[in-house]
Amino acid sequence: MGNSVAGPKRTALPVVDELGFFEIRLESIGGLGAHLGGQIMAEAAVLKMDLNAAHFSSYGSEKKGSPIKSFVRICAQDQTIRTASPVETPHIIAVFHDALLKNPAVLAGLREAGSLIINTVKPAKELKPFIEDIEGRCNIYALDALGIAVAEKSRVNTALMGAVVKASGFLSADAVLEVLAEKFQKKHPHAVEPNKRAFVRGGKELKLLSAARPGADPFKLAAKPLRPAPIYGYETAPIGGLIIDPGNTILNDLSASRQGFLPAYHQEKCVNCGICDLVCPDHCFAWDADDESNNADSNGKIKVRLKGIDYMYCKGCMRCVDSCPSGALTQERETEGWAAKNRIALFVKEKIP
Repeated sequence: MGNSVAGPKRTALPVVDELGFFEIRLESIGGLGAHLGGQIMAEAAVLKMDLNAAHFSSYGSEKKGSPIKSFVRICAQDQTIRTASPVETPHIIAVFHDALLKNPAVLAGLREAGSLIINTVKPAKELKPFIEDIEGRCNIYALDALGIAVAEKSRVNTALMGAVVKASGFLSADAVLEVLAEKFQKKHPHAVEPNKRAFVRGGKELKLLSAARPGADPFKLAAKPLRPAPIYGYETAPIGGLIIDPGNTILNDLSASRQGFLPAYHQEKCVNCGICDLVCPDHCFAWDADDESNNADSNGKIKVRLKGIDYMYCKGCMRCVDSCPSGALTQERETEGWAAKNRIALFVKEKIP
């Protein structure tokens, strides 16, 4: 980001780190809009608020469901940003899906008196195992960003942007809304108003779960940053060419990538045509040999029937629903526990908790 033209009044940052920055980290997965959300907030700071800011994201393949971190640095207009390193000690962390809390790196480096915002509908007692180490040292918020997105026909990023702006104490909601409208107006004008409504609701419906204790020091950390050391060195490297961790998808849990909907299977309507399996990008459908006595066709091929869906690998793309000719697959709103209850394990040896 470049510097904006100086305005009549400069925005004061409520708190900065040792280098003069206010930092934000968005913890998300591909498809939820964290990159765009960080970009909009940085642009609003520069173009509308007479501040200086930088934004970039870190991610691997751009596949929906893969982890992504989006970083925003904000400082006074007359300060130059000379670092492009990841934000390790942010003042605000926004978690776009509560399933990400299982990874301790998601909360790493959060500052005391900072803010943690979680997109969740889970009660505080279910979140406690993940946040108990930082309780009392920072402000912890919950927001049903997914519910807002579904209701307003938007995405969770705009609701969480509203929450981040509210928690920051200095970012202008009007400025961010203005940039948001400019972004969507170019390619998706129909999405401007739904996303504006989601943004406003995100700020209004942000719920405080736990407050930072009085006297919390923003120059101290509520959680230590994680800087993993290299796994191998010249003394510990394996024999050249040896694959000690072969690739597989058994533990590739894509449930965190769903945006509020999943395909529901109605066996009584299924004709076992297999079209759903052909279009599924993650091979979520579990099949088994027909349990009828005559389970082979005239050519001796074993007939199979669809048993159900392994929701661990389903990211909710709905290609199967769009392709099903019999209506056996329908799009349903995902509620807590529904996927686990109706899941059919794709791998026989796997135990479903």
